Amino acid sequence: MRNSNASVWFEIYVDDIERASKFYETVFDVKLEELPNPGDDPTQMRSFPGDMEKYGANGALVKMEGKKAGGNGTLIYFGTEDCTTEENRVEKAGGKIFKPKMSIGEFGFISLFYDTEGNMIGVQSMK
Repeated sequence: MRNSNASVWFEIYVDDIERASKFYETVFDVKLEELPNPGDDPTQMRSFPGDMEKYGANGALVKMEGKKAGGNGTLIYFGTEDCTTEENRVEKAGGKIFKPKMSIGEFGFISLFYDTEGNMIGVQSMK
């Protein structure tokens, strides 16, 4: 592994790409971009904004046959200015709060919530 950030890409599996896209666009106030199908199957992907030329984690929502949403063992944290901003949008966008903003000591604060597909997602901020 390189001596920098370990993650270079992530995928959040979804059952309904339109519903999930609307949720993430609402909560994070971003526009997801449709990516071309990587193969001959009906996989659909919507990418989060990011710079693929820079090292670090960027990723996409993915609807793929054989991969169900929710119940996975991986938790992704998105960085934010203040967890409360995104947390306040979750339920209005169809998600559910799991843990409201809480301190994690010197590493700032986190909020945990479920998206519309049953995936748990986190946000982290320093204030």
